[in-house]
Amino acid sequence: MTATRENVSREAPPRAGTGATAPAKLRPRSGFDAATLVGLAAAVGVIVLAMASGGSLRAFLDPPSLLIVVGGTLAVTTASYSLGDMAAAWSHAAQVLVQTTLDPRSVARQMMLLAEAARRAGPEVLKSTLPDLRHEPFLHRSVTLITEGLPPDDVERMLMGEVEAGGAGRAKSAGVLRRASEVAPAMGLIGTLVGLVQMLGGLNDPSTIGPSMALALLTTFYGAVFGNVVLAPLAAKLERAAEDEALVKTLYTIGAVSIARQENPRRLEMLLNTVLPPGRRIRYFDKESPRGA
Repeated sequence: MTATRENVSREAPPRAGTGATAPAKLRPRSGFDAATLVGLAAAVGVIVLAMASGGSLRAFLDPPSLLIVVGGTLAVTTASYSLGDMAAAWSHAAQVLVQTTLDPRSVARQMMLLAEAARRAGPEVLKSTLPDLRHEPFLHRSVTLITEGLPPDDVERMLMGEVEAGGAGRAKSAGVLRRASEVAPAMGLIGTLVGLVQMLGGLNDPSTIGPSMALALLTTFYGAVFGNVVLAPLAAKLERAAEDEALVKTLYTIGAVSIARQENPRRLEMLLNTVLPPGRRIRYFDKESPRGA
């Protein structure tokens, strides 16, 4: 297998009879998520451009309207969930902006390298790889369970339980943001009604009509922007991140259970390809691999 095909195999796999070397580290993609930031910036930019083209931006600044929408949205969403759920949701939302994701195909190849090392020198040899796996806690725990000699069924049950628990947490956080995206426009409508009541109650004083009308219109504007431009995209991004994380952890689980059962790496390759997307499936034992099995 040539080292240039994937970042994961920067170090050559072990040769028969020479022991096992630790596979190279996976290289996570870190930094700000370009798609999210570019999309949000473009949406906000279009809105600001439209606002500026029709007059002064100061006309769109109204603290009471902003307080009704933002404060009301947070209060109603908190009432629907709990303080812990709210804190977790905003924490997860911040994480999707600074992503650290792994390529599923590279993860699959990493598990193939670990499987070959365990096949040639026994599962105990994977203890030497543990220090290099601390950057990925789930993989570190998976390999630790293998090296401790736990039965394969116990390894599978423990890891799958963690996958399901992690997915449930992300799903709940996405639900919190979805709920907030639905509440924000409603709070904008409530602010509009408040402004209209104030305006109608002060028709005898022309000086109050302008501020009341601004409150009536701007709360609807703030609610629509906050709900559809900020909260809804973050909820969708969090759902996608939860799916990607579940896929990576599932690949780790399949690989760990296969290694614990001391299965042939060729079988592991087939198992991994059953969960990988069609365009990301691996061909570890192909014509370019002179070592074969």
